[in-house]
Amino acid sequence: MLATMQLAYGFSYSAQNNLVTNFFDEVLGFSGPQFGYMTAIREVGGLTLIILMALLYRVSIPWLTAGAMAVMGLAFGFYGVATSFVNIIPWVLIGSFGMHTLLQTQYSLGMSLTTQDRSGRVLGRMTAFYQAGTFVALVVVLFIFRFKLMSYGATFILIAIVAFLGAIAIFRFPNLQDGEVRQVQPRREPVVWRWDYRYYYLLNLLDGVRQQIFFSFGLWVLVSRFKLRVEDISVLLMTVTFVGIVSSSYVGKLIDRFGERKVLQVINFGYVVALAGYALANQVYLVCFFYVLYSFITLFSGIGASTYLRKIAVPEEIAPSLAMGVTILHATAVVVPVVAGVILNYVGYQVPFFIACAAALVMVGVTRRLDPVKQRSKARVALDEARARARAQEAVGLTGSSMGEK
Repeated sequence: MLATMQLAYGFSYSAQNNLVTNFFDEVLGFSGPQFGYMTAIREVGGLTLIILMALLYRVSIPWLTAGAMAVMGLAFGFYGVATSFVNIIPWVLIGSFGMHTLLQTQYSLGMSLTTQDRSGRVLGRMTAFYQAGTFVALVVVLFIFRFKLMSYGATFILIAIVAFLGAIAIFRFPNLQDGEVRQVQPRREPVVWRWDYRYYYLLNLLDGVRQQIFFSFGLWVLVSRFKLRVEDISVLLMTVTFVGIVSSSYVGKLIDRFGERKVLQVINFGYVVALAGYALANQVYLVCFFYVLYSFITLFSGIGASTYLRKIAVPEEIAPSLAMGVTILHATAVVVPVVAGVILNYVGYQVPFFIACAAALVMVGVTRRLDPVKQRSKARVALDEARARARAQEAVGLTGSSMGEK
């Protein structure tokens, strides 16, 4: 069920993402700054996610995920009826609420399948399924636009249908905790804000600065400056996706083996190289290489931050804390794309990418301070101690029973 949902999520979101830059440019006639403004609008769903999750905290994570998939699909389906910057805004906002809800509920569902020592592997496999859906989407979009089989509007409807299928698939996902079925829905807090989770919050804040700049203008640079078409973008994204499918499970295992600190440090050094290269390169093939490098490593930042949170938080605080992280990440999205769009318009596209590069450098320093064992919350320490005592008592009981049988 989760694999099917991830396939559908990867297909619907990636097909939309593949089309939307060219759709905004060719059909709606967006200017450079308008891409930044639309990104800020699109991220309102992430900024307000903590409020939405607080209101819906009694809804089970599987049902919430199914609803988010359906809402996202509905919005994407209506993209095709828009004719201007103004009248696409409602559908962008609605899709934003669905998509940003999925960003955190998918990790909650994935981590519920297993223990914390194997969380990276499970999330890595989930990413591989997501990437497989993405690959199919890119092939379909490339085929459609290469042979002019469908319009933008019809393609957006196809995307919506796939999203609805994903919603149906995940609706009956069981309530799990540490891989065990719970007859009663696991309790979760409506809102969580704790000093104990400060490094998780900081990771998301800095990640947001970097992410929003690249998300807003990465493809725009390729389309506007280097004149790549929909088919070209599809081939580029297919390359990224193929690399992700092959390597996702392996990178997830690396997080479990070496820990979040080491893996996230390497990832952020990679960001520095990719972003600086993207700003400085003048040849289209070199720019595409740095796009592939960035897009590949960005998949694993969220996995590392999520597994770190799981190691320091109690189970009932994981889902709302993930929502808080998404909200913090997208707090930057309301400001950063707009400011970066103005800078891009008057100075050039290179400066925003250097700003993103600086954020990645700061992230390197933050990740050096991660220590899940020492940074556990007080509630998590108490829970771990209680579990250790229970295991010790169980071991004593088994030993006594064994001696009695003898």
